[in-house]
Amino acid sequence: MPDDFLIHSDFSLRQLNTFGIDAKAHRYVSIDSVNTLLKVVKTTEFAQSERFVLGGGSNILLTDDFPGLVLHIGIKQIGLIGDDEDTTFVRAAAGENWHQFVQWTLAHDLSGLENLSLIPGSVGAAPIQNIGAYGAEVKDFLHSVTVFDLLSGDIRTLSNAECGFGYRDSIFKRELKGRAVILDVTFALPKRWQPNLHYVELAQEMKARGLNMPTAREVSDAVIAIRTRKLPDPAIIGNAGSFFKNPIVSAVKREQLLAQFPQLVSHRQADGSYKLAAGWLIDQCGWKGKSMGAAGVYERQALVLVNRGGASGKEIVDLACAIQKSVLARFDVLLEAEPIIL
Repeated sequence: MPDDFLIHSDFSLRQLNTFGIDAKAHRYVSIDSVNTLLKVVKTTEFAQSERFVLGGGSNILLTDDFPGLVLHIGIKQIGLIGDDEDTTFVRAAAGENWHQFVQWTLAHDLSGLENLSLIPGSVGAAPIQNIGAYGAEVKDFLHSVTVFDLLSGDIRTLSNAECGFGYRDSIFKRELKGRAVILDVTFALPKRWQPNLHYVELAQEMKARGLNMPTAREVSDAVIAIRTRKLPDPAIIGNAGSFFKNPIVSAVKREQLLAQFPQLVSHRQADGSYKLAAGWLIDQCGWKGKSMGAAGVYERQALVLVNRGGASGKEIVDLACAIQKSVLARFDVLLEAEPIIL
């Protein structure tokens, strides 16, 4: 493992965030091993600076230059670490690309993560957000997370239960926010696999393909096709995927909305509440395809805000606020942003 590292000054983050926002870090260091991280935390720059841990940059919105030290986690390694009668355990380092990791599992005949194909970002960021798509969430297959505690200097392992997962939420966004650096994630993948086709759009895609009992690879291919049709490629047009969480409302609130808006898109949750489709709410307010300056709403999916070229983080925040106000005024529902706004 490398022992040397360089702390850069006034480092551009434009290529390290999928919105393509042109912002700088006052100090920046690339962390390519645990050993490097242990050395960096002993430096004066670390001790005296505000800190931000950066992964794939797909879930952040930079609104200004960052005045402190950015720790860019790029640790790489994937491997099988064991199995039992029902499960295969796979460990991936935090700096691995999430989609490439999912494809690695499929190439090794391991199933479970296929519904989460083509989600941008890194493996280390996946538990923070509890990423999810097409009827699956990362918590469904996560066994444990290895973290470095920036306050105590300890390395420890958190079980699935200790991660406190919720909808797009985890302990890493609450009690351990700004404190825990994820080093690697261990997944428990089932040997007795069944395709997860509960999500209506995915089931329809399978029907259109004539696949009644698809393989995990075929599920992944279908998910990739759907996402490619609906969502912009960050390499072509800057975005952070879904910008707003799907709001959760009570059954009473949902009935009130249905009385006014019979076409309301909602999904019942295990606790009796309902998840509303944020994209539908935004679309009904007429935002799809609209722009405010260089910030816009994607033409194919109202849930995605985009940088049409040269947008500042403030422009995107202003657009998001305008959308929130119009949805609140029409539906009395407050949308919550998914990305970290920095």
